This record gives sequence, structure tokens and C-alpha cells, in this order.
Amino acid sequence: MAVSMSSTCPGLYCGKTIINSINGSIEGECGVCPRGERTNIEKICERCRDSPELYDWLYLGFMAMLPLVLHWFFIEWYSGKKSSSALFQHITALFECSAAAVVTLLVNDPVGQLSIRSCRVQMLSDWYTMLYNPSPDYVTTLHCTQEAVFPLYTIVLIYYAFCLVFMMMLRPLLVKKIACGLGKTDRFKSIYAALYFFPILTVLQAVGGGLLYYAFPYIILVLSLVTLAVYMSASEIQSFKNLVAKKKRLVVLFSHWLLHAYGIISITRLDNLSQDLPLLALVPGPALFYLLTARFTEPNRILSEGGNGH
Repeated sequence: MAVSMSSTCPGLYCGKTIINSINGSIEGECGVCPRGERTNIEKICERCRDSPELYDWLYLGFMAMLPLVLHWFFIEWYSGKKSSSALFQHITALFECSAAAVVTLLVNDPVGQLSIRSCRVQMLSDWYTMLYNPSPDYVTTLHCTQEAVFPLYTIVLIYYAFCLVFMMMLRPLLVKKIACGLGKTDRFKSIYAALYFFPILTVLQAVGGGLLYYAFPYIILVLSLVTLAVYMSASEIQSFKNLVAKKKRLVVLFSHWLLHAYGIISITRLDNLSQDLPLLALVPGPALFYLLTARFTEPNRILSEGGNGH
């Protein structure tokens, strides 16, 4: 028995569910679609069967990198220059985030597989369906709030929860065992910092997830350029000789280059490989420009030349 078409539901995200009965399939009342479904053109709730696009995976990768980068930053900040525990804490943080990512994929639909099914993101409003609940008679509001971008919204929150759980299970024991060079209070400060930035990241995703989805490639490029310039300036790196003097500086440089490349790939989406891949040659550009021009902007030189009247 074919489904008889009736008047469509109001609003952008209200739809009718298909109810299977003995006599065939009938349409339910207008309302919110179940999780993992969204309305089609005919305002019928339809199961999401698409796989995430490359841009979707890049967005998830960006949101997954945020806690890892913050972990590494605060570990380095509080470990001290003479602490030998920093490396082990860096590796542990990487393991925590990697394990959380794997578990998050496994618990999402389809359960037990390292893949997810998703609904296509069509517009910014898909992230904020709570703002588009219609009022057909201008009195009664029809609540149709749902995850139209399933699972891009909730999967990040689930990932942050697992990151926090793994951190609390592993990091305190590790820090207590190996961070002997630090004081009893200093050795746990990187963990305390995580207890602050995880709620901040959660609120950021809950409130600004849609904005981040469209802006993250540019955020990556801008922040990676700024942090690289600040690091090279603070480390007084003004030549290639200064750069290769310590392995840590090369690690920081290559890490920023990876972020540069990640941002470029996210912007271009590699839609046209013949045009987009050559853009990756621009990755070393900012660092080379800084090294070639740093000596001309050294503050002491500018002050001395100004005092000599040059």
C-alpha cells in the first residue's frame, strides 16, 4: 500500500515519520525526526545513510586536535625545562586522545565499526535547529529540534567525554610516578588545566559548532601562523643556524607546517588536485620569510640606528 501524500509540515525541520502497520505504511503526525534521521524534500523523516565527506572528516579532525594541542601546551608550560617527564606526558596525551577517538567511532552508528553514517550539512541553520521551531497558528510552537547534521554535533561531545575519562584514568598515575623533578602541586597542574579547558571546549562546540564548521580552515591558518611567529621570536631564532641548533625547534617547525598544510587542504577540499596540490608548496613560505627578514626587524638594531641618526 503506497503512502498517501498529505499537506507538508511547517518549518524547515519538522517531518512525518513512516509508521509500518498490518495495512501498510502510514504517515505519522508532524514533529521531530528520530535521531539519525532528517526530513527530505517531501517532509518525510528519512534515515541518514551518507558517509561523511572529506571536509566533514577534516572538521572532526580539527575538533579532535584541540584538546591534544592544549594538553601538549600545558604539559610543556608546567613541566619545566629540566623535567624529563614531559616526553612521557606528551605520549600519554596522544594515546588518550587516540584511544578516545577510536572508542567514539566504535560506539557511534554503525556500532562496532570504525566508520560513521551521517546527514549532509546543507546550511548553517542545520546546526541550530532549536532556533527554527515553527508556530503555525502564531500561538502553539511545534518543537522540531533535532540533530540535522547527525552525528557531527554530538560525536565531538562524546569524544571530549572519553578524552576526560581516559585522562583521569591514566595521567595522574603516570605523573605521580615519573614527574619527580616537580613539586607536588606543580606536577598536576597540566591535569588541572585540562579540567578547565574541557568544559570550555564543550561549550564552544555546543554554542559555536556550526560557525566552527565553516571557519575552522581559516582559524587553523591564522593561529598556526601567529603561534609560529611568536615561538620563533620568543626563542630568538633569526637564522637557519639558530633553527637547527635544537631538535625541539625543528619539531615545532614541522608541526606548524603540518597545520599549515591541514588548513590549505581544508580550504581547497582537494576538489581539483591539479590546482590544489601545488598550493602545499606555500607551506614553508612563512617560516622562510621570517628567517630572511628577522635580522632587519631586530629591536636593538633599530634602536641603535635610530640613535645614530640613520
